[in-house]
Amino acid sequence: MATFDLSRSVESGMQTYPGDPPVRVEPHADFDADGYRVTALAMGTHTGTHVDAPSHTEEDGATLGVFPLDTFRFDAQLADVRLGARAPISVAALPDPTDADLLVLHTGWDDHWGTDRSRDHPFLTREAAAWCVDHGYHVATDALSVDPTPGPNAGADEPTGFEAHHALLGAGRLVYENLRGLDRLPSRFRLHAYPLAVDADGSPVRAVAITGE
Repeated sequence: MATFDLSRSVESGMQTYPGDPPVRVEPHADFDADGYRVTALAMGTHTGTHVDAPSHTEEDGATLGVFPLDTFRFDAQLADVRLGARAPISVAALPDPTDADLLVLHTGWDDHWGTDRSRDHPFLTREAAAWCVDHGYHVATDALSVDPTPGPNAGADEPTGFEAHHALLGAGRLVYENLRGLDRLPSRFRLHAYPLAVDADGSPVRAVAITGE
């Protein structure tokens, strides 16, 4: 059995989705002055590698506290969707359905983390998101979002808003974003990705893939 950490480190000044709160990781108590150390954290609920609850985009959607803990352990199917910049991920690009309960989109765009290029990731079409719902999948991606991220290279014909989020979260599915290192994984693996114990619209997670027996 092997384990792989698919999570981004939480650090001051790290990249966030446009408009999200900045991340600060700062000393609060110093060992020399106070005899102990405490670090102050300030960040949004969608910092780094995180999970979206339905309430993220749905007015009456469930918060994370509604979901039993077992929900955050998955039998995952990897989908190789390493397409061009700002390319739509259609139903045709997705693998044949399996008995997995999480479809993990390997866009390869984690290589661009922390750069302006990271905004130009492939995105899930509304039809592909609905297909995921129809086949019982939650969805994860190694990109900033399952929808197009606003940026200077956005095309005039791209969907705006959060069509894929609405299709998934509106159906009670979970969405994970900003995974990393998916090229190390086989097509099927287990994923444990637990949120903080916060009843909110989302939370950073420690996403750990488990392969083998």
